[in-house]
Amino acid sequence: MNRAQSDELERFLPQFEQWGTDLSLDRMHHALIDLAYPCGNVPAVQVVGTNGKGSIACMIHSGLTTAGVCSGLTTSPHLVSWCERICVNQQAITMEQLLHRLERLQPLAEKHNLTPFERLIAVALMHFDASNVDWLVLEAGLGGRLDATTAHGKRPLIAVGAIGIDHREHLGDTITAISQEKAAAISPGAHVISAAQADNVCTVLEQRAREVGATIEWVEPLPKDWNLGLPGDLQRYNGAVACSALRHMRKLGTNIPELSICQGLAHAHWPGRLQTVLWQGRPVLLDGAHNPSAATQLAHERRRWCNNNQSQIWILGIQSHKQAPEMLHLLLEPTDFAWIVPVPGHRSWTVDNLIEACPNYAHQLASSGGVFDVLNALSRALEVWPNPPPLVAGSLYLLGEIINQQIIKQDRIN
Repeated sequence: MNRAQSDELERFLPQFEQWGTDLSLDRMHHALIDLAYPCGNVPAVQVVGTNGKGSIACMIHSGLTTAGVCSGLTTSPHLVSWCERICVNQQAITMEQLLHRLERLQPLAEKHNLTPFERLIAVALMHFDASNVDWLVLEAGLGGRLDATTAHGKRPLIAVGAIGIDHREHLGDTITAISQEKAAAISPGAHVISAAQADNVCTVLEQRAREVGATIEWVEPLPKDWNLGLPGDLQRYNGAVACSALRHMRKLGTNIPELSICQGLAHAHWPGRLQTVLWQGRPVLLDGAHNPSAATQLAHERRRWCNNNQSQIWILGIQSHKQAPEMLHLLLEPTDFAWIVPVPGHRSWTVDNLIEACPNYAHQLASSGGVFDVLNALSRALEVWPNPPPLVAGSLYLLGEIINQQIIKQDRIN
């Protein structure tokens, strides 16, 4: 992206931090009316939840593409480029297309005071409409009840990722309150698919389904003989939701052979989720875990590759509004060590903040200016590269920044 394109993006998409979060459906409804409801008759699977939404959406989209079904996918956040958020048949929108559609939308965006996320969803629908897609895969950004993706009126299928505590400042302080915000996206008569959830989450989902005449399907994780393109045990739960969603699309009349589902899930690729990359020829793990629920899953995965005699080196960048002390408690074993780094462009937890909040971890924490500073220090200090490799986590924004620097190689995926 050149400087002129960057300036244009800044004009059309003001920084989220400067704009703030203003959840509402009215603005999107009015904008979509003025746009003559792009893709208004195209069915969508809406993916809601706290963790695993992107993985589920990615696998559904991969299955549709493999089956030859033209589909549009919108996800958030992006790692490197805004274009990642809008794809048709796994091809991201080009920067030229994105800028053209944002410019076309600009009068309506100003008229209805659309937030940056709402602009992106509107542009995605415009792009999908021009591409004549047959299905939409819409990952909710925040919550569900007032999320911009919920403004799309035809959502016969709702896929639910793991629901946990996150975004408390917008969705509520309890798991029940957060579940209610997400479950409110379930539309009348829809079919809901979810893997195992906490008991109170199940109660909320089932109650909402009864209220609106929806059906709900609980799925078991995919067995070990399923080949998945995304690593980790958690993906067997996400894969089960995606698999059942694709099978339900088949019941709704879309031609999706079972072989296409298997191949689509096997070929799915979603960067920053237990991804192994190379830095100066040395392996480094990347994971976007940024809340306690995701940290719980990451800790489970860590125990699969670490025995009792092995230590894990963590490089953690966590935004200041996240539950960093809870994440440390979940991630750090007694022999582990964590380098705390800032998330570029965002207010972040510091070592001093963390030691004050959880002094028991003081001897396991150190501060560094950035991920590559830590990696360079490790390479100078150690004769043998750590095994297991250092693991960078805590924020997708952090992962996006280090990928954007093009110092690591992403051609190695475990």
